[in-house]
Amino acid sequence: MALTPKKLNTYTMFKLPSAYLCGVRTKYIDTEKCIVGVKFRWINQNPFKSMFWAVQGMAAEFSTGALMISKIQDSGKRISMLVTSNKATFTKKALGKITFTCTDGKAVDEVLKKAIETGEGKTLWMESVGVNEEGVVVSTFGFEWSVKLKS
Repeated sequence: MALTPKKLNTYTMFKLPSAYLCGVRTKYIDTEKCIVGVKFRWINQNPFKSMFWAVQGMAAEFSTGALMISKIQDSGKRISMLVTSNKATFTKKALGKITFTCTDGKAVDEVLKKAIETGEGKTLWMESVGVNEEGVVVSTFGFEWSVKLKS
């Protein structure tokens, strides 16, 4: 059963309500990339009248995590996943609609293949870049995902 934006948004509503209330929504997902959007609103602002960094982080993490979930589901194996580290860079105030894109589908395929073949835990850094409506990068997030075949 393929993941769709509608299924992911329903999942967010029930399992990640704070992200859902802040406006985090999956826009697109395929085997190579995942796009998640969030719009600057009163509920997700910081004292400086821009989007709170943690809301950007939720959208960015979900773009990487949804891609990982999709790939794990496609593998047919029971694999655990966990964020073990993250980093972020902010280059412009996040106002309006911000779109986070992760294009690490092939890298996920490779790390899952190695984890399945060896039975050992593996890690992978995934990147999600947030751009505003003008196409200007506002933030870049990196998440280190750990995956391991369940016994």
